[in-house]
Amino acid sequence: MSSALQINKPTPIHPGDDLIKFDSNTDVRETLYAMREGQSVLITEFYSNGMLLLKELQKHLKIRLPNKTIKEQHAFRVEYHTLSNQILLQIKNQKVVVDKAPKIGWFAKMFANKNNFLLTFPEVQRLNSAWQKYNKGIKVPVLRNKVHPYYGVYFPTRFDQLTLFDNWLKRYEGPKKSAIDVGIGSGVLSFQMVQHGFQKVFGTDTNPNAIFGLKEFMGETKLSRKIELDHGSLFGKWEKETELIVFNPPWLPAISGEENIDEAVYYNKNLFPKFFAEANNRLSEDGELVVLFSNAAQIKNLTKENPIEKELAKGIRFKLEKCLKKTIKPVVDKTKRNKKAAPLEEVQLWVLTKV
Repeated sequence: MSSALQINKPTPIHPGDDLIKFDSNTDVRETLYAMREGQSVLITEFYSNGMLLLKELQKHLKIRLPNKTIKEQHAFRVEYHTLSNQILLQIKNQKVVVDKAPKIGWFAKMFANKNNFLLTFPEVQRLNSAWQKYNKGIKVPVLRNKVHPYYGVYFPTRFDQLTLFDNWLKRYEGPKKSAIDVGIGSGVLSFQMVQHGFQKVFGTDTNPNAIFGLKEFMGETKLSRKIELDHGSLFGKWEKETELIVFNPPWLPAISGEENIDEAVYYNKNLFPKFFAEANNRLSEDGELVVLFSNAAQIKNLTKENPIEKELAKGIRFKLEKCLKKTIKPVVDKTKRNKKAAPLEEVQLWVLTKV
């Protein structure tokens, strides 16, 4: 693994003298008022005390703030994020210093040289959740083996789009010399392509944790010789033409003005125009460009535009070969049975070729 690749990890907070200590006997209301004044809170005694304070914070904000419109929901999230990150836990000797806290292996892997520091409670929760998935692995129906996503790396939580892609790969009759996986993430699409006989897959990602985690996972196995990685935007350093380009982009447009967006979930206005321009230079004349997408943004009324349809409408670079769709079965809400049925979400697999 490249020692030059710096992974993203939580920033340690050095203990200060102005912390309020919170245990099972502390007055919750007084603590919340102190937090609104900017005070940070150190959880002591039991890990569950932090869970309690987070729960009470949510209840407190639901009373204070409306939470109906998109703008109000955004304001609620901002306030909750700010205040919840004032709740802290002490980490010492790679362990959380309260009773009944989860055992989290990331502390030894990421903070081996740091012995005594603080992290926010929400960050410790994220570390714990990520460790369980990394340590135990996630079973993906279209793969033979589990995936072990590294901390801070996107992984699929549902598999309809992966099933669409797998079914398409089963019928794919083109050459299998090489492919490019743009935004490789936890590696699922690349693993699928190798599983279906591709000799070489070049994967890129802007997230260094994705590259680091996959290099660690593949080690010196045969898989590491089949999949080559680069930390970079879109196509990274790969300049040569290829027979297949695969892209599973974010499905939702970024909300204007929102900071620190999750680039695995939200796309900015320049992503698709830049992607299609670069893909046109990398795809061989008889090659195929596969984009996995969804109508989620449209049924949520976040946009009326589909960026793939917008590209095709230009008629300059690409034309549509086929578009496979699969409707997502909605979760039945018995309380809304008599109300007007909401539009159904569908996952889409777009296959484009050069004009």
